[in-house]
Amino acid sequence: MVRRRTAAIDEIAERKQAHLDLCLREDVEASAKTTLLEQVELVHEALPDLNLNDVDTSTPWLGKKLAAPLVITGMTGGTRAAFKVNRDLARVAEEAGIAFGVGSQRAMQSRPKSEWTYQIREYAPSTVVLANIGIGQAQEMEVEQFQELIDALGADALCLHLNVAQELIQPEGDRSFAEGTKVFRRLSRKLGTPVVAKETGCGMSRRTAERLYAAGVRHVDVSGAGGTSWVRIEALRAPETDRLGTLYRDWGVPTAASLVQLDGLRLYRIASGGIRSGLDVARALALGANLAGAALPVYQAYQEGGLDGARNFVTELVRELRVAMLLTGSRSIAEMRRAEVVLGAKLLAWKPKRRPAKGRR
Repeated sequence: MVRRRTAAIDEIAERKQAHLDLCLREDVEASAKTTLLEQVELVHEALPDLNLNDVDTSTPWLGKKLAAPLVITGMTGGTRAAFKVNRDLARVAEEAGIAFGVGSQRAMQSRPKSEWTYQIREYAPSTVVLANIGIGQAQEMEVEQFQELIDALGADALCLHLNVAQELIQPEGDRSFAEGTKVFRRLSRKLGTPVVAKETGCGMSRRTAERLYAAGVRHVDVSGAGGTSWVRIEALRAPETDRLGTLYRDWGVPTAASLVQLDGLRLYRIASGGIRSGLDVARALALGANLAGAALPVYQAYQEGGLDGARNFVTELVRELRVAMLLTGSRSIAEMRRAEVVLGAKLLAWKPKRRPAKGRR
């Protein structure tokens, strides 16, 4: 029994490392589908009556003030190499005044000795830090176990990630997801820390968001299709699943479409999935997002240029966002979220259809 458990733990660690390696070596993004952010045209303000120095990118979240509406979303953990990535990117987040999330703490849950690979609070003492666990594991956990994950990081919130498509492609992945809504309802009621419902590259529909809201969730990360495809990554890691992985590589609701779907709902929205520039961030904000998140491009910049590479990428994102804000006459993030937009036909097609009133066809 002990040998079997040790083998399973080693398998998780190997899988986490394989994910990182594939992100650097292979094309792991969607192939035919885009985020549809290119379908968002920000209306130019020729007379902004603003100086660039007047533009304020700061925004509050979870009782803290971020210098920019950005989060480095969770990627990894559980190995020595993963700790180095988490530590360095947490430093970048702290310096830039943006939020930071660790990857799934499943490895830590299975192997408590790996807890240190997630402990990055000393490198990000003041900014928002996010804990992370998958919905598959969450169904079998008690509230106290979630609190342990949060406490181990000194986290400000817990991301409960929804990675159903990835798990289905993964040969050793979870196949049972029947209790997901119950988990969110239980945590919203009993856990004292905010819970973020986080997709992992397949986006979010209005129906899903409404169910999450009814369960007590107030924060979502739509993580839409069009960016990194975890289905693709799993297919590359396990060639026997290549046919299934190819078929579902582009599965999901695009990032911009997810934001359109959630329009008007009282949810704090994080837009991740294919965010590659500050203009993407501005477009997402104009569609109602509160924050934007990125993982793959930050990690690639880090691997290519170390800490300076990651710093420069984040700095450039903020610089590009500031330019977009000035060009739309937006002095603050609140104003950027109200900026005028023109939407393309493909994106408009995702607008929620009005449901007929009861008694009418």
